[in-house]
Amino acid sequence: MRRAKEADVDKIGEILADAIHFLKESGSPQWQSGYPNCQSVREDIKNGAAWVLTVDKEVAAYAAVVIGRDPNYTKIAGAWKNAVDQYATIHRIAVSDKFRGMHLSQFFLSNIISVTYAQGIRNFRIDTYQKNKIVQHIATSHGFEKRGIIQVDDPIDPDRWAYELNL
Repeated sequence: MRRAKEADVDKIGEILADAIHFLKESGSPQWQSGYPNCQSVREDIKNGAAWVLTVDKEVAAYAAVVIGRDPNYTKIAGAWKNAVDQYATIHRIAVSDKFRGMHLSQFFLSNIISVTYAQGIRNFRIDTYQKNKIVQHIATSHGFEKRGIIQVDDPIDPDRWAYELNL
């Protein structure tokens, strides 16, 4: 795992396109409105939030890890267990079709948590669409607990299930 670079943007764009197609084929409207895209990846890189997982030096997965308050998480239909401490939000986690089925998302999330924990962060959050059973499974298998529903800027369906992990 390493920080993403500008040179990775095209490959990350392909990975996001794979994920967008996979979600659509799964019947999920998540990510079907043009986001995320290469511009959001460039913003993540600029903000120091972009990470990639590589396999044999090939970019296989992407995620953004944002440390600090996320405005989408301010209002929740439910409650955060830890609403005080600084947290890291894991966004836009996606694996290339070439590597799908190898459980790399599990490995990637574990690495993200470990690297961020080493930076002193003990509170983690992630959200996903109600039909995205894969991310729900990945989150809960790492100890994340569903805390409620938040809303994001999505013209198709803004509701997302919000999960939290406190270490």
